[in-house]
Amino acid sequence: MTVTDAIQIDAPIEVVWAVTEDVERWPEWTPTMTSIRRADDAPFGLGSSLRIKQPGQPESVWTVTDYVPGTGFSWETRRLGWGMVASHHLQKQGAGTRNTLQLQASGIVARLLWPLLRIAVRHALVQENRGLKERCEQEASGMINASAI
Repeated sequence: MTVTDAIQIDAPIEVVWAVTEDVERWPEWTPTMTSIRRADDAPFGLGSSLRIKQPGQPESVWTVTDYVPGTGFSWETRRLGWGMVASHHLQKQGAGTRNTLQLQASGIVARLLWPLLRIAVRHALVQENRGLKERCEQEASGMINASAI
């Protein structure tokens, strides 16, 4: 069971990647994240673990399972009866960037609740992509100090 959302961002891929990779600051620009804390001290990358709190959900640990610098990453979490894999992929398009978010859910809970989960997940991905677009376009236009991202 998969939900995907893509958006065109009028900012260079380097800007979008810098904002995307700075996961601990996501709560500043997306309402889908309440807090993100590193569960380890290593630089963000393959194998990194993060404690993520999202509105209306218990805190969960997400582990990076795929990481390609400048291009994207995937991370996954498991909960009782289901698991999720979320992917963040960037693609250069002209002077801008296409950002694609995808969430795959599996397990008995996901199958049983998929009609409701699909709607909530779709809404969350759209919100996250819109927040990323706004943040990156502001950064690209110089509206946010480079040290703030």
